[in-house]
Amino acid sequence: MRRLLPAAFVVVFASVALRADDWPQWMGPNRDGVWRETGIIEKFPESGPKVKWRAPIAAGYSGPAVAGGKVYVMDYVRETGKVTNNPGGRDKLTGKERVLCINADTGKEIWKQEFDTAYSLSFPAGPRCTPTVQDGKVYALGAEGHFYCLDAAKGDVIWKKDFKAEYKAKTPIWGFTAHPLVVGDKVFCVVGGEGSVAVAFDKDNGKELWKALSASEQGYCPPTLIDAGGKKQVLIFHAEGVTSVDPESGKDYWSVPLKTDYAMSIAQPMRSGDYLFVSGFAAKSVVLKLSGDKPEEVWRGGSGKAVACDNSTPIIVDDVIYGNDGSSGGIIAVELKTGKRLWESQKHIDGKRKAHGTSFLVRHDDRFFLFNELGELIIAKMTPTGYDEISRAKILEPTNTCFGRKVVWSAPAFAQKCAFVRNDKELVCVALGKE
Repeated sequence: MRRLLPAAFVVVFASVALRADDWPQWMGPNRDGVWRETGIIEKFPESGPKVKWRAPIAAGYSGPAVAGGKVYVMDYVRETGKVTNNPGGRDKLTGKERVLCINADTGKEIWKQEFDTAYSLSFPAGPRCTPTVQDGKVYALGAEGHFYCLDAAKGDVIWKKDFKAEYKAKTPIWGFTAHPLVVGDKVFCVVGGEGSVAVAFDKDNGKELWKALSASEQGYCPPTLIDAGGKKQVLIFHAEGVTSVDPESGKDYWSVPLKTDYAMSIAQPMRSGDYLFVSGFAAKSVVLKLSGDKPEEVWRGGSGKAVACDNSTPIIVDDVIYGNDGSSGGIIAVELKTGKRLWESQKHIDGKRKAHGTSFLVRHDDRFFLFNELGELIIAKMTPTGYDEISRAKILEPTNTCFGRKVVWSAPAFAQKCAFVRNDKELVCVALGKE
């Protein structure tokens, strides 16, 4: 992947020293879904990979972040209410949202911070966002828009925000899901409300630095920072389309319409060279060429064309998009510059077409690690000619439900030559280093 993205065009993040084996935020150190550690096993042993530890955890979709020898993850301890997982209706619950800090080597709890939180959500298991860890602070966003900056060592609250109270933002039916992005002295959030779909805060004291954009709904996609046309840009993929703003002021640079069904703008826009791929549910996708002040539209997808991702973000390798299609549940390979489908496979789940059938994709060297909704970890090669599975192991049980089937929908973390995955009952650390 690194050879595909020239320095002038790579996604730009804060210049902060990170441990080579950290995974301090959603999608990894660079938010590109690439695991760069060496000395990783080629295939699983027949008995499966070694489980280093299992730690008890409550419910939630929040993926773990790993930084400085600690794992940070969010969950929800339900006290009252019933979970029905009705995709079109909200369940009302009371309970506590928690941020947990766990020793990455032993699985022992170091600290926890908890907050009374009432839910009115569809699929209300718990928080959606992976914490973002940087410069001794943890940035954690709950499903009802409570945003906390915590001390990474002790868990003390440094500052906090309430998106609904302070910005009159409405909780999306599937909750606040946009993983916070920290760059330099700012933390960027997708908030909602009139004129405040995107908000930049001072990362140290929480002061609002700017707010921008209005949309029918804020959507579910995290903010993304790119460098194009000689300037840094924050991309906000909301329910109406993707908008580029100046990270210093929030001023609009450009906007391209892409109206998703049910406001399901979820997957992060992904870039390769001059090309930007944006996709959302259902059958909605576009490729833009980033040239000059405004991008040029290259092609749009549609029903039976390209790939339209929802729960997981695609990866681009050698001008081929590998993405998990929301409608069919299949992994689909697509030519980046033309939109032509090369192949589709449901082998990453159980071989059957399923709406929102989900695997989270992470690239490692010339192969991929996938964590699927069945609780399985997979090593596979994906090339323009097809999907070639190398190894598969059951790590944990799916404990949630979707459309009558059991699922686990939580992005993994890869750090310290291990995989860290969770369901609604436990967080598991699996050793993946060569012995």
